[in-house]
Amino acid sequence: MKAGFIQFAPVFGETERNLLTIGLLLDGLEADLIVLPELCATGYLFTSRREAELLGEEIPAGRTVQALSGLAGRRGAHIVAGMIERAGDRLYNAAVLVGPGGYIATYRKLHLFLEETLWFDPGDRGLAVHDIGPCRVGMMICFDWLFPETARVLALAGADILCHPANLVLPFCQDAMVTRCLENRVAAVTANRIGTEARGGKELRFTGKSQLIGADGTILRRAGETSAEVGVVEIEVGRSRDKALNPYNDLLGDRRPQWYGSLVKAQER
Repeated sequence: MKAGFIQFAPVFGETERNLLTIGLLLDGLEADLIVLPELCATGYLFTSRREAELLGEEIPAGRTVQALSGLAGRRGAHIVAGMIERAGDRLYNAAVLVGPGGYIATYRKLHLFLEETLWFDPGDRGLAVHDIGPCRVGMMICFDWLFPETARVLALAGADILCHPANLVLPFCQDAMVTRCLENRVAAVTANRIGTEARGGKELRFTGKSQLIGADGTILRRAGETSAEVGVVEIEVGRSRDKALNPYNDLLGDRRPQWYGSLVKAQER
């Protein structure tokens, strides 16, 4: 199957303009699965929760999901994209999965980064895997990369590809995701943004370098740090489903969870 990313610089607060840019970047793209950056329709550097609320949308009724569903239908593809979900008085940094038939699922970011902890509520749903036909996908968002449990839970649930919308500012993630793929024998698509945002006396520079990684940890495609790019590669889904390292070792089968209880107990103390 073909999987791809779109890397660009959303303009803060201009949802319609950003959706138009996404549509133009998707034009002519042939892929079964496409991943867009975190908060791709709104930008990232908020100055208040109220500002984030005004840019948030209900899922699936909001403009962004409807637009992405239309694009997925026209392209015959599945799309994963980051956006703000407004659910009653709750506000989530979320990712949606849409396909040719429309909306499929939402993931709410579990591990909030920096001032996201002021603007958003922590994700309150588990990590889920969705069968889209050519493969099974799991969603994670940006800072989730630093918590290996995220990728492991998705791998144990049967994910073939980790879909990873991101607004990365730290320099470590791209290389760390190679390890996530190796330790779980899954492929991954990280769709990062580029450019800078300066608002409220603060500035963030995003690192670009969106990438597609094979289940063996091979970097199949990596974008530049500053340019808008679209990347598509062929993913061998079968390699994600074969967890045998050699005739004697199976990556998931050799786990000994009866000895891992301290991971949970430490959190409970």
